[in-house]
Amino acid sequence: MTRYKTQPPWEFLLSASRTSLQSYELTRLSHAANLRKEIGTLLDQWLDENASAMLARWLMEQRERPSASSANDSSSSGAQAGAHSVSDNFLTDQALHPPAPNRAF
Repeated sequence: MTRYKTQPPWEFLLSASRTSLQSYELTRLSHAANLRKEIGTLLDQWLDENASAMLARWLMEQRERPSASSANDSSSSGAQAGAHSVSDNFLTDQALHPPAPNRAF
């Protein structure tokens, strides 16, 4: 990332005409607006990437946990063992173990 020179050109500004100062002001405001757009785009990308990473982490943690539904299936009767919906397998213990926050920045 390149660093932008933050020191204004004092000699130019002190000797510039009103028109030149207005032009300088407009170019600085335009540059500031462009930077704000870039920052917004970067923040959106950062949020998307972190959300994807957190989803991957959550999925890994879900796969590492013993399945509560498999323990229930082995203790259920034969008629009830196959009588569950797909949603029963998804997020079975979410209330007990919320996903850990992602600490990678």
